[in-house]
Amino acid sequence: MAWFYERKKEISRKEMESLVVKSANECLNRICKNPKKVLLLPPDITRAHSGAGWITEMFYRFFAPTADVYVMPTLGQHLPHTVAQNQWMFGTIPEDKILKHDWRKDGKRLGIVPKDYVKKITEGSADWDIPISVNRHVMEEPWDIIINVGHVVPHEVLGFANHNKNYFIGLGGKETICASHMAAACYGIEKNLGSLVTPLRHCYNKAENEFMSHLPDVYIQVVMAYNETGELVHTGFYCGNDLDTYLQAAKQSMAENITIVPPLKKVVAVMQGDEFFSTWVSNKAIYRTRKAMADGGELIIIAPGLQRFGEQDDVDKIIRKYGYSGTQKVMKDWKENEDLQDLTHATAHLIHGSSEGRFKITYAPGHLSKEEIESVNFHYLDYHKAIEMYSPDKLRNGFNTLLNGEEIYFIRTPSAGLWTTKEKLNS
Repeated sequence: MAWFYERKKEISRKEMESLVVKSANECLNRICKNPKKVLLLPPDITRAHSGAGWITEMFYRFFAPTADVYVMPTLGQHLPHTVAQNQWMFGTIPEDKILKHDWRKDGKRLGIVPKDYVKKITEGSADWDIPISVNRHVMEEPWDIIINVGHVVPHEVLGFANHNKNYFIGLGGKETICASHMAAACYGIEKNLGSLVTPLRHCYNKAENEFMSHLPDVYIQVVMAYNETGELVHTGFYCGNDLDTYLQAAKQSMAENITIVPPLKKVVAVMQGDEFFSTWVSNKAIYRTRKAMADGGELIIIAPGLQRFGEQDDVDKIIRKYGYSGTQKVMKDWKENEDLQDLTHATAHLIHGSSEGRFKITYAPGHLSKEEIESVNFHYLDYHKAIEMYSPDKLRNGFNTLLNGEEIYFIRTPSAGLWTTKEKLNS
């Protein structure tokens, strides 16, 4: 069970701050009374709307007077934050206290989840070992307290985000990230979305128990939902160091962040320009709505910050080379091309980002050209025209009827939930 939790219709900022302080004191009581070295593991900037930045800053201020405190954003293979992004997300935390995870160089091999287990748990969809490699600074340095901060929300790979995802994807090495994403993709994105414990989550739980149970760590997990005025607010706060802490938070997220809708013919979604700069992360709009989209429908993604496809240059090249062409074509290309075999997390991403020809995906990007968007098999809408047609400031979450009589379904923050028909909820 969680050490403690708070769950209510809306948790105010002041109440959240009190819960952070309570969590810090619990760490002193339960993990180390006089810590000398503390590590904070928040999500990256794409989760900034969760409040993880200021929560991390509060933990830093609590421990810094008496301990050496470091922050390592759990980037996965995303680009490291710039100094300006760190200041925007983490406030007064000094830049020299913010470490950068390098997914290619920093992984320390801890062991493997054997292929027999992977094959069994994925129902035969994947039949390879999943190497477990985690940032060496986490595993080798003498931390007295490690605090994971994150937002529990439906997720395309693990059913729900956060918990030990912070370690195995957020701070994972290349071999773990690649093998994991491909296994999840082969199992099926729509079977993963909204499941409490997916096959890959089973694998991570096994790895955490076997290789990381000695760490002096705790999970701080927040849940958010829209209030009556359409504002995204905190509704849950969970503090604990076991699987039940995750399950309690995920069950709340399941109840509050999954929206049942009829098949939707036209969806307009906005990916915030200060958080989402690539289709690698902006495609969350596809993942979180695909179970709601009607056959032959259209998803329009307004992405003012969109300036590239992959977070890394080599992944960007792969996306530009192969495009989002559907599972059958991507799997064929994977078997025949070394670049896809080397970066299998990118291969998995190409699968996740396709509608399999079932519905139309249209991007209205702030920076990418029409030719670039269409080259990866998406449709293009001019950004300024999109804003004129579907002004986010004038739309409310849910169904809207435009002046021309067109009915659309609007989603202001797709990354904060999952939309699905009743029939596909548990498919």
